[in-house]
Order: sequence, then C-alpha cells, then structure tokens
Amino acid sequence: MRERRVATAVRGWFADTAGGLPATFWYLWAGLLINRAGAFAMLFLSLYLTAARGASESLAGVVVGAYGAGGAAGVLLGGVLADRWGRRSTLVAAHLVTAALMVALALSQHLGVIATLALLVGVTHSMPSPAFVAAIVDVVPEERRSRAFNLQFWAFNLGMAVASLLAGLLAEASYVALFLVDAGATLATAVLIAWKVPETLPTLRAYGQPKPSPAGRRPGLHTALTDRHFMVFVGLTFVLAVLTMQASTIMPLAMRADGLGPSAYGTVVALGGVLIVLGQLFVPRLIDRRRRGTVLAVSTALLAVGFGALAVADDLVLYLGACVVWTVGSMLAAPPNAQINADLAPPALRARYQSVFYLAFPAASFIAPTLGGFSLQSWGDGHWLIMGALGLLAAGGHLLAGPPRERRVAALRRTSATPAADEATRTHPPPSAQLKTPARSGRPAG
Repeated sequence: MRERRVATAVRGWFADTAGGLPATFWYLWAGLLINRAGAFAMLFLSLYLTAARGASESLAGVVVGAYGAGGAAGVLLGGVLADRWGRRSTLVAAHLVTAALMVALALSQHLGVIATLALLVGVTHSMPSPAFVAAIVDVVPEERRSRAFNLQFWAFNLGMAVASLLAGLLAEASYVALFLVDAGATLATAVLIAWKVPETLPTLRAYGQPKPSPAGRRPGLHTALTDRHFMVFVGLTFVLAVLTMQASTIMPLAMRADGLGPSAYGTVVALGGVLIVLGQLFVPRLIDRRRRGTVLAVSTALLAVGFGALAVADDLVLYLGACVVWTVGSMLAAPPNAQINADLAPPALRARYQSVFYLAFPAASFIAPTLGGFSLQSWGDGHWLIMGALGLLAAGGHLLAGPPRERRVAALRRTSATPAADEATRTHPPPSAQLKTPARSGRPAG
C-alpha cells in the first residue's frame, strides 16, 4: 500500500513537472540537450590555441574575445531572422553552418584563419538561442510555459555538465576529435529539428502586427530597446548575470588568494551543477502561485547573500556553503525570467525581444571580469560586499518593477483579445493550439 502511494505521488509529480507539453516542445528540448552536451570544443579554445597551435596567451585571449564578440552579434541576427525567416529555418541553418565551421576549425592551422573562424562560430553559436525560446513560446500553452522554461534550463545545465566531462576526456586524446565530435552533435541537432520540428512562426493574420511608432518606423529591434518595462527587466537581469559570472571569473582568483587550488574550485563548480541537475525539476511547485517579481527578488537576494558571504570565506567548506545559496537563487530565477520575457514580447517580435534579453549575458561576461578584477585587486574581500549590495539593490528593483510590469502585461492581453483577433484565431489557430491536436503532435507527454 505504501509503495502504491509513493508510485502515485511520483506519477503526480512527473505529470505536474513535465506533463501537458506538446511533442514539438520535446523535440526542441532534445535538440537543445544534444547541442549543449556536444558543445565542448569552445570550452577548450584557449588551451587548443596555446598547446596545439603555438599561440601566445595574449593572442589566445584575442581569439577567445573574437568568439565572444561574434556571440553578441549572432544573438541579434538570430532574433531578427527568427521573426522574419522563421524559427525552424533559423535553427537548421545556424546549426548546419556551425557544424561546417567546426570541421574547418579542426583542420585549420593558420592562426589568422582560426581567429576568423572563431568569430564566425561565435555568431552561429548564438543565433539559435532566440529562435529556441521563441519557438517554445509559440507552441506551449501559456499556463505550461513556466514548466517548459524550467525544463529548458535543466536541459541546458545537464548538457553543459555532460560537455564538461566529455571535453576533458577528448582533449586528452585529440583536439581535432574535440572539434569533430562537436560538429557531429551540432549536425545531429540540425537533422532532428529539420525532421521533427514544424515552423512555429505565428501568422500576422492570427496575431496582428505591432503598430508603427509615432515616427512611422516599422516594429523591430528598436521596439524592444525603447520598451521601458522590458528594458528595466533586462537591466535587472544584467545585474543577475554579473553576479552569476562571479563564479567563473573572480571567484577562482579569490580562492587562489585563500590558498585553495584548482581542485577546490572544481569541487565548488561541480556542486553547483549537481544541485541544478538534481533539484531544478522541483522548482515549479515552489514558485507556483507566487508573483514573478517576488520570486525574482528572492532569487536575486539569495545570489547577493551567497556571493556577499565570500567576504568572510577562507576555506572550502564556506565556499561550498555559499555556492549552495547562490545556486538555489539561480534555479529559482530561471522560469520567471523566461516567462516575463515571453509576456512582454509582442508575438510578431518574440525572437527580437529574446535577442535583446540575451545580450545581457555577453555584456555581463565582459563587465564581470573586467571591473571585477580591478575591484578585487583594489578592495580585496570588500569586492564581495559590493557584489552583495548590488544584488540587494536589484532585488529591491524587482519588487518595485513587478506591479507596473504586471499591469502592462494585463493591458497587452486585453489589447490582443479583440473580436477581430478572436475571429482570426478561430480561422487560423496559433501554433500552440494546432500542436495540441493528436494529428499534429501526438499524445501530450506525461
């Protein structure tokens, strides 16, 4: 009897966590997992350049920087293409080109050619991100999107954990194999999407098109960049990204100053990955029926406390304890971050909004180590107090920005629920409605 109750509870938890999602979502999810699990070559780019191609450390840094610059451009390009050309077309094209570039990187020996290829890989690596999320928003019913985004974040981190493990093994054997296996995984993702994922781009007849600006400009990237509610949200996300980047940029320096070696740093990073893989699927039940602004305020405050605590950390146990706190904050932030982004974006500009949102992360990857290194050198452990204070200010910002943002979302929903839109939706149903039918997507998972 007890075993039956446990089995029933497990089935209920699984259905609540992963049920009610269309088949197209699961193909996108599988493509993301395969992509991330195989995306390990660029993790070892600097080592490859110095160990296998004889580049100096400074030149290796320039090449890695070129890859990052390409990523910033690629995420904007991917957003524009996904809204104009289509989600599926953008995803397939970006993965196919990336696979070809990876093969070229494996075979190239001239450092100038490698630098150029790294820049191009940065572009094509980042292009799928807005299209992936926009496609998920297209096909998943609104009431299940929080679950979908939670699963997306979990798959991303699970894939990265697998990639980190495989990368070390392959790098020991052959750097060329590293790039070729990466290319194979990328090609597999392209094939899966081309085979199983239909085009999900909403039709303008069903959803309408955002009105031109008072100056008569057509809706585009500038629409997102001038959306006050959205840009406040992006700014607060940028602070969260700066805090998160501390773990991979500044914390290793602080641990070395405390006499802790690379193995200790690896232990802290591994703990964060294990916590996400094991605990992320339990997050939806924790945050359901709570305001998204409040959840983001709590999550940002946890990040602030976790990194602020490093001001007094001087041994591995304290670093591990702080890691638990900031990792829980990151886990709580993932679903509402993506959900707010989806709520604020007009359907015709979903991928463009996603691309502007994703810019916060390459910007943080530049700002965090640049200013963080100077801050740590100048103020020592005081750097972590600054990070804690910055995070607490951002948490307060979420509490202040949440209510007006919710009113804006409610107004957008009222505007879209016009009789003309309802009639258009009946004659040309949105992708999420189409994909819930057995003829298009099969039986829902769970």
